[in-house]
Amino acid sequence: MKNIAILGCGHIAHKMAKTLAAMRQNGEPVCLYAAASRDIAKAEAFCREEGFEKAYGSYEELAADPSVDLVYVASPHSHHAEHMKLCIENGKAVLCEKSFTANAAQAKEVLALAKEKNVLVAEAIWTRYMPSRAIIDELIASGAIGKPRVLTANLHYPIEQVHRIRVPELAGGALLDVGVYPLNFCSMFFGNDYARMESTVELMDTGVDRQESFSLYYPDGRAAHMHAGTACRSDRRCTICGTQGYITVDNVNNPLRITLNKAEEDFEIEHDIPVPKQISGYEYQVRACLDALAAGAIECPQMPHSETIRVMEIMDALRAQWGVRYPFE
Repeated sequence: MKNIAILGCGHIAHKMAKTLAAMRQNGEPVCLYAAASRDIAKAEAFCREEGFEKAYGSYEELAADPSVDLVYVASPHSHHAEHMKLCIENGKAVLCEKSFTANAAQAKEVLALAKEKNVLVAEAIWTRYMPSRAIIDELIASGAIGKPRVLTANLHYPIEQVHRIRVPELAGGALLDVGVYPLNFCSMFFGNDYARMESTVELMDTGVDRQESFSLYYPDGRAAHMHAGTACRSDRRCTICGTQGYITVDNVNNPLRITLNKAEEDFEIEHDIPVPKQISGYEYQVRACLDALAAGAIECPQMPHSETIRVMEIMDALRAQWGVRYPFE
């Protein structure tokens, strides 16, 4: 049984808490142990609502608790590096919400510390851990769509009025919050060794990105086209197009339906591939961390540290093209 703690008590922390409760009810070895906020009343209310045993009014107290086995970091992007370092210095394994940090330099510092202290650290980019990833990998490897040539992915939510999205001090903008999903989809299935990147962006009046389109072009001629934003709602669909067919995915953020479309003579045949039922989708990343802890590993194979750094480097490169910098950089 592992004692799970949550650092930060916002919306996404509640979702993780409910997932952990369902995992426990299903007999999985997780204990809803502790939660921390800078406001003790907020932490206490969170623990009452979600069934956690201990509430802390500071992150330092949580990190110092010797009974904590794994900390889920659910604070704003701007504070991920600080909070992960606090946990690592106290010997606590970490599952940190995406985006991992505000930039690649921070990611490298955190992961170097994790290696020095021999502490597990994982990025909670849930799509990397889901069964849907293996399903898509197997379809591509089987040759079902022939040679993959073009990938598309998008994610937009109407969230631009949310404070943390608008504020540069909190590493706001569309890219780190929603653009990271199309980018990770591309990274999983087309890789990161592109030859050229092109992008366009619209900025908010605060200087962070409202919406963007970006394309990666690969040495072998493949191309990936992505867009993301905070001003509207999109269909969230993804496609991987090959020489003999194409794969469609219903939601880049949480794939629930995968369809294989193949051209057979003069007509098209569509095959739905079932995706396993889930609690919320968050359970897969927790299980990966439990497996890594049992193995004495400091990273999860589903999202190794090298991939976390590479994705952060690509997002740094995009922001450099747009002239977007956070005040603390």
